[in-house]
Amino acid sequence: MEQHKPWQTPFIFLACASAVIAITFSAWMAMLNNFAIEHAQFGGAEIGILQSLREIPGFLAFTAVFVLLVLKEQIFALVSLALLAVSVSVTGFFPSIYGLYATTVLMSIGYHYFETINQSLALQWFDKENAPQLLGRLLSMTSIISLCSYGFVWLGFSVFAAQYVTMYLICGGIGLLLTIFLIVAMPTFKAQHVQHKHLVLRKKYSLYYLLTFLSGARRQIFVVFAGFLMVEKFGYSVAEISALYMLNHLINIFAAPQIGKLISKIGERKALTLEYIGLIFVFVGYGLVEHAHWAAFLYVVDHLFFAMAIALKTYFQKIADPKDIASSAGVSFTINHIAAVVIPALFGLVWLVNPSLVFYAGALIALCSLAASQFVKIEQKTV
Repeated sequence: MEQHKPWQTPFIFLACASAVIAITFSAWMAMLNNFAIEHAQFGGAEIGILQSLREIPGFLAFTAVFVLLVLKEQIFALVSLALLAVSVSVTGFFPSIYGLYATTVLMSIGYHYFETINQSLALQWFDKENAPQLLGRLLSMTSIISLCSYGFVWLGFSVFAAQYVTMYLICGGIGLLLTIFLIVAMPTFKAQHVQHKHLVLRKKYSLYYLLTFLSGARRQIFVVFAGFLMVEKFGYSVAEISALYMLNHLINIFAAPQIGKLISKIGERKALTLEYIGLIFVFVGYGLVEHAHWAAFLYVVDHLFFAMAIALKTYFQKIADPKDIASSAGVSFTINHIAAVVIPALFGLVWLVNPSLVFYAGALIALCSLAASQFVKIEQKTV
């Protein structure tokens, strides 16, 4: 049997892969709006179309199971990372509306397919007892790399007056080099159970599907409207919004591992209950807040509670047939993104009437999640 070196482990593989995501996607996000406006002459309509296009691959994540008919999961993950890195690398060479649409869709395909496979591999490779803590450590490490990536972009433009082409090429290139390292240096890790190569929808996973859908709906309100509130109502600048992103990642570096330990200690139902109660207060706070500093505080707390979504992943790991994990990861990603197709446009209309109503709706969704989470039951494993 082939002997693996001490660093050739599934955790190191996923940590390096997560670093690729953090470097490339964080840089892409940090530069997107300015590049779109300054070089691709985007207006509000074009940005809206781009964001919708970006979410379509997430909605189609269930198709990952069909790709697994011809590619092993680990190979599929590496191909997805390479597509993501190359797409980010060349973004600066296409400063036009359709050029940015094209590179964004390719980037999003790589990103969403990897995230689908990443969840599947983590739940297969990590044992149930250690999964919450290991997922927390991965989230912490991703936050460290994302923080560095945001800092690198800020440094490039603030100190060195870098060009977009250069910055995209460097960040995407680093991601591609890391991917090549994974291809060359990492062995193929075997899962304990051969995964189904067809779509799996089971009645016993209904509660998980429901919680996943509600999570996607809440997440869209946070991603689309919480940041928009900061700018429209409180006049936050690009620098201040970037600082808020960096603060979120800085807190996650220390908090995520502790959240993983907490989930291991108190269990998934209590962790989800804590998350949803906290989010009810956060969303109501968004609707009532009148001071910029309190809004920033809510934004940070909101981001922190979403780190507790680890509990939803480990809940599924504990109730699922081990052979269902790969197929179900794609299905759950699609369910999570159903809201991404509907929420921005629908709630955008509500925003025009009264922005607070959007966040009160978020509180209602969190309340529904809280009610549903009380049905979470995990049978004790038999030895």
